[in-house]
Amino acid sequence: MLSAIYITIIIYFFLGALGFYAINRKKSKEEARRNWTKYISYFVIINGVFFSITLNQLYFRYLTIIIILIAAYELFNLFIKSEYKSPYFFGGSAIVLIIVSISFYRFSYLEKGTILFTFLVLSIFDSFSQITGQLFGRKKIIPTISPNKTLGGLIGGTAIALIGSILLNKVYSKPVLDCVLMAIGIISSAFIGDIAASYYKRKYKVKDFSNLIPGHGGVLDRFDSLIAGGAFVHLIYSLIYF
Repeated sequence: MLSAIYITIIIYFFLGALGFYAINRKKSKEEARRNWTKYISYFVIINGVFFSITLNQLYFRYLTIIIILIAAYELFNLFIKSEYKSPYFFGGSAIVLIIVSISFYRFSYLEKGTILFTFLVLSIFDSFSQITGQLFGRKKIIPTISPNKTLGGLIGGTAIALIGSILLNKVYSKPVLDCVLMAIGIISSAFIGDIAASYYKRKYKVKDFSNLIPGHGGVLDRFDSLIAGGAFVHLIYSLIYF
């Protein structure tokens, strides 16, 4: 089954490459180069996380710890670089990150299929919301916080991710309706997490949390959706079993 899932991932990446090709035809050479750098980096990240989950779940648990520690550093580092401006806002943001991070870490203890389903839905949503947004996005959703987010991108990414959740129902081992409903929750929480991260950056007047990942920025720039989505899934399972 894992080989079939990986083939599905490759197909999605091939479709994404076609989307990037269409986008880059209208871009300058420098901008096109940045887009392909981002695409290649994303391919490496997706493979790294995928195999950390499928080969040995303990690897993914270690990865969550690394993500949380670097995310905390990036959050604090922006506060320092701002010369400690808006301390109450930073304190509130830090508390939220701690709570969400604990839930995200506990997410790494869930059943492998649940983790993999969550990660794949998030990956599809994240990548295709960017692609469809650049191809068809016209109306900005919240330009003052996240100027690149468009209604077309949100609708396109959500639609393709929900289709993906149906195709991945054997991974989650739940009825199709349950897969779709869980995917809606994952997408919604990921979108909120992304907006929250963007708001923090705008508060401190920076584009990215760091330049650690080529084409993406920092760990929080790349993994904010996974942290929020994973935390949401753990919360749902906690409520069910409680």
